[in-house]
Amino acid sequence: MLAAAARQEFLQWLTHERRASPLTVAAYARDIGAFLGFLTQHAGEEPSLEGLALVKAGDLRAWLAWEAKDGAGNATRARHLSAVRSFFRWAARRHGVNNPQVKLLATPRAKKPLPKALSAAQAKAVTTDIAEMSDTAATQARDTALFSLLYGSGLRIAEALALNVGDVSGLGKDAALRVIGKGSKPRLVPVLPVVMQALAEWVTRHPAPAREAPLFVGVRGERLNPGVAQRTLRHFRRLNGLPDHATPHALRHSFATHLLAGGADLRSIQELLGHASLSTTQRYTSVDAAQLMEVWHRTHPRG
Repeated sequence: MLAAAARQEFLQWLTHERRASPLTVAAYARDIGAFLGFLTQHAGEEPSLEGLALVKAGDLRAWLAWEAKDGAGNATRARHLSAVRSFFRWAARRHGVNNPQVKLLATPRAKKPLPKALSAAQAKAVTTDIAEMSDTAATQARDTALFSLLYGSGLRIAEALALNVGDVSGLGKDAALRVIGKGSKPRLVPVLPVVMQALAEWVTRHPAPAREAPLFVGVRGERLNPGVAQRTLRHFRRLNGLPDHATPHALRHSFATHLLAGGADLRSIQELLGHASLSTTQRYTSVDAAQLMEVWHRTHPRG
């Protein structure tokens, strides 16, 4: 049996036994077909099903290199390799054609996308004008306090919504807020006076400001759902022409990016963000460099 015929049998199995969606089957057909096409060109003849067991690690690496030369990124090549591995697993179970080299081949690692920050003016507009999205004074005060805290202290939305009233009660000038981050790791983050003022204004309008009560609550008095905050900012960005990446988490990215641009060192930013690894924080240096190059291209006479 030729490998192309085995590919058709595999696709029938995906369709009728695995009940895969038509889009999934089409993607597997395309990816495996491209792989077999490469093997045909690479070896000078169309591979047989039995010949797949003889494919060497060097052949597989040559295929991935060929894809990279053709413009495929790491994420695309990882997806193609996953489809080919599925095909080989099926061939091993159905026809006894086993090739351990496919399992041993390292998967191309996709680069993490750079954090997308807002400009300083955009981030400030969110904190000062987000109240326009609400009709009641209490909700306006709550949203102003929440988004001011996200940008002013670089909190994750989950960290901010996990706070209780007692966490901010009694905080004075130059206050530091104790936050529980990922992995239940506590950290101290500074709270700017303008943010402290917004928090204090919200607490005066809080429907039940007991120390153990959730700091940010919804209309029913329960802890605010993150989806509500995300929806509020989504409506705000549409009305105010902000980019699609203007989300609550983008305010955290903006906090770090603007600190770095202002001269803060990476180690301090790491502590403020609660990153376990400095390499995670170092991504913001790439953001800063990218913004610098954008300014250079936009303003240099020969850019």
